[in-house]
Amino acid sequence: MSDSHHTTTESPTHRATAGWGMAVSATLHCLTGCAIGEVLGVAIGAAFGWGTVPTLVLAIVLAFFFGYALSMRGVLRAGVGFRQALRVALAADTVSISVMEAVDNGVLLVIPDAMDAPLDSPLFWGSLAVALGIAFVVTVPVNKWLIGRGKGHAVAHAYHH
Repeated sequence: MSDSHHTTTESPTHRATAGWGMAVSATLHCLTGCAIGEVLGVAIGAAFGWGTVPTLVLAIVLAFFFGYALSMRGVLRAGVGFRQALRVALAADTVSISVMEAVDNGVLLVIPDAMDAPLDSPLFWGSLAVALGIAFVVTVPVNKWLIGRGKGHAVAHAYHH
């Protein structure tokens, strides 16, 4: 995925004009890491027959790991050291990933039998797709609000020129 969508300045004027396109782009970036971690975690939990709690804990941990890793990738490419890149990723993505994971896992918990569905069932994959889709829709306005205030993904934008 190209990081070309991270092309903003930190000027107050630009932050005030943060649009929906920028928010959608930031949320797609977040969704990518969350989806990788979520799908892996839920698939591993289902494959091993784990209960709901350990499966969701693994899915959440992996979603944060992959979300931060994808953010760090672009910052590291800009020549920033590992510790600073980690700080940037934490500042850029923590709120976005938290919202996405809360909504995603909340939706999975309310879909009947979703957490008990086998890996080869349409319910398993359909539930994940619906949960991630709803989480995306809820997270876009959160990211728009954050970016408009120079927070969230706006923190990482300075490193993507």
